[in-house]
Amino acid sequence: MNSPHPRRAGSRPGLSRWAASRRARLSACALVLAFGVAGLSQPGSSQSDAAKAKAEPAKAAEPSLEGSWSGGGEVAFAVTGARERARCRAHYSRRTSNSYAMQATCATASGKAAQTATVHRVGENRYRGNFHNLEYDITGTIFVVVNGNSQSVRLTSSSGSALFRLTR
Repeated sequence: MNSPHPRRAGSRPGLSRWAASRRARLSACALVLAFGVAGLSQPGSSQSDAAKAKAEPAKAAEPSLEGSWSGGGEVAFAVTGARERARCRAHYSRRTSNSYAMQATCATASGKAAQTATVHRVGENRYRGNFHNLEYDITGTIFVVVNGNSQSVRLTSSSGSALFRLTR
């Protein structure tokens, strides 16, 4: 029973392409989770808001990420070029005055994925960090822009990218 193409335990013949495509889609789904929002770059604060932020403590001028957020967006898969709509729920917990831990779960028509991230403040209402999906061993970059009770999230990795809009 030695064949030139040994099968992995539990695999079935003819499913390798399907499994690879499903894994790629689920990997992209994992990206979506990494916090997404549909349409990242919102216009920044006006000059008067910037002047207010300098005069007031940072906590009063800047919306907090802390808490639960949900919404949707789109995931783009690097392998196939396909795009899928996705729904996500994310929860942020403050770690330090300038960083948050995030846990998120996102779902597309292809499947569901959970991710974690740590984001650090890089500017007014802007956060950047790294996300990780343990199940598919995907790591990438996450960028979050907060605008009141709304946030835009962009995730990128070698497996694909995602954009989301989340609200409280």
